Amino acid sequence: MSRVTLAQWQMLAAVVDHGGFARAAEVVHKSPSTLNHAVHKLEEQLGVQVLEPIGRQVRLTEAGELLLRRARQLIESAASLEDVASRLAEGLEAEIVLAIDQVFPAAAQAKAMERFSEMYPQVRVQLHESVLNGGTEMLYDGRADLVISGMEAQGFLGEPLVSVRFIAVAHPDHALHQLGRALDLRDLAQYRQLVVRDSALRQSTDAGWLKAEQRWTVGHLNTSLDMLKRGLGFAWMPETRIADEIFHGKLKPLPLTAGSIREVPIQIIFRDRDRAGPAAHAMAAALKQAVEELCPERFDSLE
Repeated sequence: MSRVTLAQWQMLAAVVDHGGFARAAEVVHKSPSTLNHAVHKLEEQLGVQVLEPIGRQVRLTEAGELLLRRARQLIESAASLEDVASRLAEGLEAEIVLAIDQVFPAAAQAKAMERFSEMYPQVRVQLHESVLNGGTEMLYDGRADLVISGMEAQGFLGEPLVSVRFIAVAHPDHALHQLGRALDLRDLAQYRQLVVRDSALRQSTDAGWLKAEQRWTVGHLNTSLDMLKRGLGFAWMPETRIADEIFHGKLKPLPLTAGSIREVPIQIIFRDRDRAGPAAHAMAAALKQAVEELCPERFDSLE
């Protein structure tokens, strides 16, 4: 059994964080003598000095810095454990927040949300239609319970959900199609490219932009699709969004020598799988099931 209690580590952290015993005592609602006793008892039990006096203040010793750094991990883990227990005791969430990249198949998204509504009609859903880093930024900020994104999220473990195929397209009457030959990057650079704006506020990126001389940046895939059908530019679009337009001749794939098709793996990422409530887990399951039913070939490619 550990000789030092979690409460002792918490009191040491409070003294350090608040610059001394007196201020820490006010914040944690304990007397300075109680904190002083707890820290000195900790030093006796460990046989290591963790604090040293500097005038009327105290500071961590080198050994104290190392020990407290490790102790903070214990404190955080204990807080997380209590939070999980609290959520389990409270039961179902009142609301879940989703960030789903706009490239995710719209039919699968609608099917998943319909199925979720049948299971949990009283749970509110906030859906954010993100682009590129927008979803992962919400994850880092703790503003989303569940994120569907094609971007890597540092510090989080994602689960493969579906692979989205992008196709380079333009209106059949667009000047690029009138060239009547295979195209390369030099050809594309002479014409307007339509790009969807990264919805991240801090670390946005221009993924897919070819440095074309002309670029129009829009906020939603639907806007880009409308402009494509009007012949106002070319773009790479998710196959699931333009299949009907290609079939009916409203859009036509560009005859590129290379790179006409791109594959983007999409992941499903929990902010915290252990803390997530039953509604968040149900939504994740509904999304997976919808993908398996509506996009089986795109799902199998990730197996």
